Amino acid sequence: MRILVADDFEPWREWVRTIFSTREQFQIVGEVSNGLEAVLKASELKPELILLDINLPDFDGLEVSRRVLRTAPETKIIYVTTNTDPELVEVAMSNGVLGYVLKHEAVNDLLRAIQSALRGEKFISSQLRHY
Repeated sequence: MRILVADDFEPWREWVRTIFSTREQFQIVGEVSNGLEAVLKASELKPELILLDINLPDFDGLEVSRRVLRTAPETKIIYVTTNTDPELVEVAMSNGVLGYVLKHEAVNDLLRAIQSALRGEKFISSQLRHY
């Protein structure tokens, strides 16, 4: 699975690289630090999955997902963020994405969210499931 990581926090991108470096079925094909780069790289690299922060410079993650899914609806997108605002979670999950993972729960949830996305199922971190 070809993955694009879109997050403005370099240590987070480094952690994601480390997690996937030992899993042969996953390949990080690109990393970007803002929303505009995310849209451009998604168009160029055609990843199967985008791990997308919501709070990005230029375009926020919501706008990135709208633009990417408009041109490549088969792309699977999982938001990976620190934002726990229930209204944002509701808007985000109605946006056509397949997951909403809180960064502090990513150790347990990220791979489960990806497995759900591969089945076409939605996944939300346990702390947010009551929303």
